[in-house]
Amino acid sequence: MSWAVDEFEGLCLGDKRLNTRLVKVCEAFSESPESPINQACADWAETKAAYRFFQNKNVDSGEIIKAHRKKTLARAADSDTILAIQDSSYFVYTNHPKTKGLGKITVKKGKNIDKIYSQGLVMHSCLAVTTTGAALGLLDQKIYARKLRADHQRRSTGGKPVHDTLPVEEKESYRWIEALECTTQEATEAKIVTVCDRECDFYDFFKVAQQSGATVLIRAAQNRTINRSSRYAEKDVTKLWDFIESQPSSGSYNVEVSGLAKSKHCKKRTARTAELEVKYGCFKMNPPRNNPKHKKEQLPDIQMYVIQAREKHPPKGEKALEWILLTNQPVTSFDQACEKVHWYSLRWRIEMFFKVLKSGFQVELCRLGTAERLIRYLTIMSVVAWRLFMLTLIGRTKPSLPCSEFLSDPEWTVLVATTSINGEPTTDPPTMQEALVRIAKLGGFLARKGGKFPGTLVLWRGWKRLMDLTRAWVMATRSLTCG
Repeated sequence: MSWAVDEFEGLCLGDKRLNTRLVKVCEAFSESPESPINQACADWAETKAAYRFFQNKNVDSGEIIKAHRKKTLARAADSDTILAIQDSSYFVYTNHPKTKGLGKITVKKGKNIDKIYSQGLVMHSCLAVTTTGAALGLLDQKIYARKLRADHQRRSTGGKPVHDTLPVEEKESYRWIEALECTTQEATEAKIVTVCDRECDFYDFFKVAQQSGATVLIRAAQNRTINRSSRYAEKDVTKLWDFIESQPSSGSYNVEVSGLAKSKHCKKRTARTAELEVKYGCFKMNPPRNNPKHKKEQLPDIQMYVIQAREKHPPKGEKALEWILLTNQPVTSFDQACEKVHWYSLRWRIEMFFKVLKSGFQVELCRLGTAERLIRYLTIMSVVAWRLFMLTLIGRTKPSLPCSEFLSDPEWTVLVATTSINGEPTTDPPTMQEALVRIAKLGGFLARKGGKFPGTLVLWRGWKRLMDLTRAWVMATRSLTCG
């Protein structure tokens, strides 16, 4: 059974032929993920069938994610705690002027024009990750075309920004709450912890989490006033930053910090061992005074815990590493605080997932004619990207696992024969860690002594070559046994 048949076992698109076509499209993209649709498909008939699939209005992207979610939760059955990591990414199709239905993502000024709009789609995903870092799959995903308000609609009659007077259900930030509600509705024995970055630091999100009993871990973005006794202004108020600074140190521990080369997006960073000092405390989060829901309901105060992890002695000329995290889970010890810091460090997994989609699969080069078709295409590519990303992480989280758990017999046989010195295949499959190093070698990895574990992109290049070699080997063996 192929991986796609197993992954979409419970899918129902209303027609068995559509279910079968989805499996074929997934298998084709899995074997050639960075290729255009016509190159990934075997021939003109398969290509035309794939285009018809993306054009079919009966193909519901939500049903595809729903079937994938069931398998994701099944993979989470053996874990006590699952991190539901949320984040958004923007897919730019500005250079595809004929694509209809795209939204306006960003606005900037040009040399000879006041406003230049970037056209594209917004993807908000929720990736399930174990506390050891293994990616289990997507729990939720929403892809949409953003609609920007006109300039004259951005202020209310009182002169205030419309954003300050709208309820959260009418704001784009409501996507964070929708994903939270989707994950909390699923019945699972594992404890699900929603992890988000600073964009998710707003009161309504924490309020929904409290009402639904969901556990959240958010990086703080607002130096809000806390521990107020009333909604109105008070003297000598306490700010969150000052509160956490006043807490005693609970201890410190060392982390390895990788180096970064200087680029237009980031400053140069020296590779080092950083000593982080950890503080934590409990506070009362008050509802914002200008929240429009004050008129209809009594907004509650929320008991929250704040954790600060800050580098004690940063190198000269470099900014100290610092995270300030908010959670509704009790934090009463140094070990519990360090646990939450470790959980948030795994948020980077979803950034790598988006990198596989954009840099590896090059999905922004797809030239489907409408936004609806692109949404179906991106949904399928997201599942394919998760599988490849998951394989790259398995070698780190479960290195001794036999690679036959994830690779077919032809795939691992060809891999061993191609990367062995004598070129002879073995009868026993190698471990997952060994198999991934061999795949990376096909992508240009040198595997030098003392070197690091191969990265995602070099593994992706090796995976592409392995698929080509396996396809050739299967065709050759079929011709030898024919007749």
